[in-house]
Amino acid sequence: MHGIRGRLAPLAILAALAMGIWATRGASAPDLESRAEATVSQIRGTLKVAGLHERATVLRDEWGVAHIYAQDQHDLFFTQGFVVAQDRLFQMELWKRSGQGRLAEILGRGALARDINARLLRYQGDVEAEYRSYSPDTKEILAAFTDGINAYIAEQMKPGGRGLPIEFQMAGFSPEPWKPEDCLNRMAAFSMTGNSTAELYHAAAVQKLGRAKASELFDLDPPVELDPAPRSDFSGLSADLLHNLVGSDTRIEFPANALGGSNNWTVSGALTSTGKPILANDPHRVIAEPSLRYIVHLVAPGWDVIGAGEPGLPGVAVGHNQRIAWGFTIFGLDQQDLYIETLNRADPLEYKTEHGWARMRVEKESFLVRGSGKVVVELKFTRHGPVLWQDKTRALALRWVGAEPGSAGYLGSLAVDRAQNWQQFESAMARWKVPSENIVYADVEGNIGEHSVGLAPLRKNWTGLLPVPGAGGYEWAGFVPTDELPHSFNPASGFIATANHKMIPENYPYKVGFEWAPPTRFHRISEVIDADRSSGHKITLEDMENLQSDVLSLPAEALIPLLRQAAPPPDDPAAKLLLGWNDVVTQDSAPAALYELWLGELTAAVSHRAVPSELGNTMSGWPIDKLIAVLSRPTTEIFGSMPEAARNQLLLDALRSARKKLAKLEGDDPRRWTWGRIHTVQFRHPLDRVPGAKAVFDLGPLPRPGDDYTVNATGYYSGLYQQVSGASYRQIMDLSNWDNSVAVNVPGQSGQPGSPHYSDLLSLWSEGRYFPLLYSRPAVSAQSQATLNLDPP
Repeated sequence: MHGIRGRLAPLAILAALAMGIWATRGASAPDLESRAEATVSQIRGTLKVAGLHERATVLRDEWGVAHIYAQDQHDLFFTQGFVVAQDRLFQMELWKRSGQGRLAEILGRGALARDINARLLRYQGDVEAEYRSYSPDTKEILAAFTDGINAYIAEQMKPGGRGLPIEFQMAGFSPEPWKPEDCLNRMAAFSMTGNSTAELYHAAAVQKLGRAKASELFDLDPPVELDPAPRSDFSGLSADLLHNLVGSDTRIEFPANALGGSNNWTVSGALTSTGKPILANDPHRVIAEPSLRYIVHLVAPGWDVIGAGEPGLPGVAVGHNQRIAWGFTIFGLDQQDLYIETLNRADPLEYKTEHGWARMRVEKESFLVRGSGKVVVELKFTRHGPVLWQDKTRALALRWVGAEPGSAGYLGSLAVDRAQNWQQFESAMARWKVPSENIVYADVEGNIGEHSVGLAPLRKNWTGLLPVPGAGGYEWAGFVPTDELPHSFNPASGFIATANHKMIPENYPYKVGFEWAPPTRFHRISEVIDADRSSGHKITLEDMENLQSDVLSLPAEALIPLLRQAAPPPDDPAAKLLLGWNDVVTQDSAPAALYELWLGELTAAVSHRAVPSELGNTMSGWPIDKLIAVLSRPTTEIFGSMPEAARNQLLLDALRSARKKLAKLEGDDPRRWTWGRIHTVQFRHPLDRVPGAKAVFDLGPLPRPGDDYTVNATGYYSGLYQQVSGASYRQIMDLSNWDNSVAVNVPGQSGQPGSPHYSDLLSLWSEGRYFPLLYSRPAVSAQSQATLNLDPP
């Protein structure tokens, strides 16, 4: 995330609002902990719950994982809804409202722009087709799941119940009943569907520099020149126009087009100590309290699946069942396009098409705004989709895959959860549309595979890298067939790894994307597994645990030899520190701290030379691969008439500047420097500004290793250093014995601050350790710490 600018979400407003509400009730800060404990959900004993057919049993193990055993599918998902609401209801309610465009009702006017965009992006097609797209029984599953959520709310609110979780009491609102369609949330996955913001970066560069020069600035792969349509007018277009158009997790908004730092790999039994495959995955997203993901085990006739998903969705997004295991990383498909609609000056609701003028569809939407009453807003749509911006002569309309049935995030997993072999897994891939993922596979028969999947628009005559005219000639021609997206089965190498890097092969016939995460993590994963294969070492689960925590920096291996070539003075203490370093970014390392600041200085210095000044801040960062290439092969275009000498001076100047900055942050004595002193992680709750809440709700800060480019990717914003993204969930699946599989979530399974499972996994995660992901009923029963029976009345 070096150089990418982020913003705090409007949920900070919620904290301020709650602070006032809580204060007016006369509650003192010391009351928080006891009140939080008083509302913690009942997880032992027996509850009578209307809506169940038969008894369902929930065994919670010592790590807070709920293992649900039900007699039929309806009761299984009813109970999942009930159980996840026990642990995460407040988080789920905010997630639901973000997708409905109803945050302003509780947050006030600061959330209104975001709500407007959420309603613009909502699905407006055939709802029955939407349900069928994920799995034929999706509607029934969602109905049971949301009925279970509502049953929990009713249980808490009945006479003698424990009342609403403390967060609702503090924030001053109540959860509303859930409906099946509440799970069809587009907003949460929007920022993982493509490059509308990047199109505006590209457009600004073309407008100011021309096509050829602008094309050189961006790290496009496959290499391609930007392709503005004839007579395109990009004046006045910038990424700032889409300021509020990003998805959201619990606390922090995603930067636009965030590619993440996820890793996965699947290794053949020919390379492992057990003779069966091992599959590992650490999907990365925002780091916050509560955790983005929730681990659950679902057992009923036709179901026996365990793993993690998002709390507001039924099923398991990533994990294993009786026969197969899978894991995913983002596959950076371009699933969005901006259209520049030409408006009729005489009637700005008319826009030009190849057949003449057409009229926008206008919908009036009412928004309740806390403290302001009702606000009515007109939402406009062209044939391409919602209008995101307009002036007197132009409008920007968005076409994106979220308008297609079956594109609510992660619900495609309902089909994957029940696949029993590669053929059924492949059939399920056609139902996985959003977010686009590289999904690795392993089965108990010893097979491994991977399919990079998602709705990929067919663009026959343009790249998708720039906004295009809406008047015709630039329309999608359907979608790339699933079986023509990259995939492999039992490769000769014996393993498959993905890390958000380019997965499309050379000369791939479809224009599905040109911007990917750097391949540094993929190269490091491959390097480690290849070394084991070459040496004959049989890979163990412990080896895979170590690889998920690996923090050797391949960019450091490339950059530090260049510093040696620059011939720093022999007595330069900063140079000595880096030149004697092992390139491992541990949290207690002084050279790692110096290197990270040096990398930031290098990035800024090269960007200053390479990016024309007239572009201002339209570049969101300088790709690491391009940085290394520019410094390794200095050119006169960037470094002047003596490029190597100028490059060397830049390396030394950047190091001098980095040393000064680090001294300001950590003192003059390098012996006291550590990377983890400034590179920390803090788990912040949306309500942590309430007096006394920070001590009860927030966790950390904790020192962290790694950076954006290590396998243990701990992303941070340039100049701030605090980790904001990472692997909130990790899994390593042993196909020889499911009970040997391990996982970790962070900071805990429960979002209720009074629960013992609110933060009990934090130390495991921080230290790179795991807990057993128990699967068989005997193993689960042996470790069960709490049994809850749910009975029909």
